[in-house]
Amino acid sequence: MSSNLDQHPSNDASPLLSEISAPSSRLEKKPRQLLDGLFAFSPNRETLGGTSYLIVENGGNILLDSPAPDPVNQGFLQEMGVRWWFLTHRGNHGKSVKSLQSVLNCEILVQEQEAYLLPDIPVTLFREEVMLTPDCYGFWTSGHSPGSACLYWGKHDGVLFTGRHLLPNQQGLPMPLRTAKTFHWPRQLRNVTIISDRFSSSSLSYLCPGANTGFLRGKGLIEQPLQQLCTLDYDTLAQASIIV
Repeated sequence: MSSNLDQHPSNDASPLLSEISAPSSRLEKKPRQLLDGLFAFSPNRETLGGTSYLIVENGGNILLDSPAPDPVNQGFLQEMGVRWWFLTHRGNHGKSVKSLQSVLNCEILVQEQEAYLLPDIPVTLFREEVMLTPDCYGFWTSGHSPGSACLYWGKHDGVLFTGRHLLPNQQGLPMPLRTAKTFHWPRQLRNVTIISDRFSSSSLSYLCPGANTGFLRGKGLIEQPLQQLCTLDYDTLAQASIIV
C-alpha cells in the first residue's frame, strides 16, 4: 500500500534554540554541501555515528534521520526550514526527536512498524511506499530493522538514502552489513536485490548511507552504487558472520 502526502502550510513560529539545546563541549561543524540541494550533517553520537541529510526541494525540504541536537544544526534547520522528517530506521531516531519536531513544526514520516517507538509524537505512517514530492519517495526495506526504509530523490540522476540498509565497507563500497542489531538478515538481503532490480545506472547515480561515512574518505557519498551491488555474491553473504 502506498500513500501520497497532503500539502499543508508551514508554521514559522518556533521556540528559541536554548529551549532544547544544551551547551556542547565539542566543536560543532556546519552541515556540508554534497550536491546542489543536498547537505550532510556530521555523525551523531546519540545514534552511534548516524549521518543525517537535508534535501532542499521546491515542494518542501526533507530531513533524513536525526542530526546531533546542537545549536549549529538546529539553527541551520530553522533557517532552511523543514517540511518532512523521514526516519529510515529505529537506530537513527535519536533522543531529541520530540523537541526538535516541535521547533521545526515538520511532519515526521516513519514506516508503520516503528511508530510505537515515538510515543506522544505526531507521525505519519506508511506501509510500503510514500510519495513526498514528484521527485522523492520512500519505500520499505525491512531487514536491518523491522521498519527500515530508504528514500529516493530523482535529482542528479538519482540519489538513494539507505539508512543502515546499505553501508560502505572499509573500502567505501556499498554493502549490506550484518551486525548485532540486524533484525532479519535473509529479509535484508532480499530487499537489497529489490533495489538492484528497481533502479538502473541511468536512474541511480549516488548512494548516501546513514552511517560509516568515514569510510568514504571525504567524498560524502558513493558514486554509481549499482556497479558494486550487481556483483554481490548473495550465497556468500547469506553465511556472513555478525560484525562486532
